[in-house]
Amino acid sequence: MLGSYEAFKESIFQLTNIDLNSYKERQMKRRIDSLITKHGITSYSSYVQILKSEKVFYDEFINYITINVSEFYRNPEQWKVLENEIIPYIFNCFGKQLKIWSAACSTGDEPYSLVMLLSNFLPLSKIKIIATDIDRLVIEKAKIGIYHQKSLKDLPIEYINKYFVQVNDKAYKIADEIKACVDFKQHDLLKDPYPADCDLIVCRNVLIYFTDEAKNRIYNNFRQALKKNAILFVGSTEQMLQANQLGFQSLKSFFYVKQ
Repeated sequence: MLGSYEAFKESIFQLTNIDLNSYKERQMKRRIDSLITKHGITSYSSYVQILKSEKVFYDEFINYITINVSEFYRNPEQWKVLENEIIPYIFNCFGKQLKIWSAACSTGDEPYSLVMLLSNFLPLSKIKIIATDIDRLVIEKAKIGIYHQKSLKDLPIEYINKYFVQVNDKAYKIADEIKACVDFKQHDLLKDPYPADCDLIVCRNVLIYFTDEAKNRIYNNFRQALKKNAILFVGSTEQMLQANQLGFQSLKSFFYVKQ
């Protein structure tokens, strides 16, 4: 036994300001326990002391508990709906100077996908995406912009040919002109202020890791961050069962309009 997980959660909050109570406990505890035992550490309290004194361990912990599964054009059929129906709807409502936020953006695959999609409608000089994540390390990876070929498997080939350079047999680097369209910032969905007056918020495959209470709090914050009639785009496992109660209306599967 590693000791009291409740006491560990309190220590982690004091150390990192990340509230582990907002994550599904069984899932998160299993991830943390496997990390601790991998290093041969025998108690939560010993691990906390190491996190306080060893930056390498601290950075590894933050990187490990935040979820970084990401890829370009994940669920391509949804990106087609975004391109063919949602973006024209947004242009019709708000014009072409859009404020778009990619929340919990991980290694940048999603905001860069948004830029490439929008390049079909606008010059790159007119595109600006706000992209945020809780994990400073993945933001640094996003700014570098080098990706394994597996991350590109669903990306339309014309984007790969136009906006990527192959750096070795398994890695590609995204063009600086795409990177220039994205403003990356560190942000905690559970405690930091949200951007205001967004026309589109994209937050996919992240809320599944939160408790229902935390999830509803985030949805409420998203609603306040959106303009009226603006769009929230969620992941395949995150459809809102009671969208109306949260102030949204389903426009298409995975796309919700602020009422």
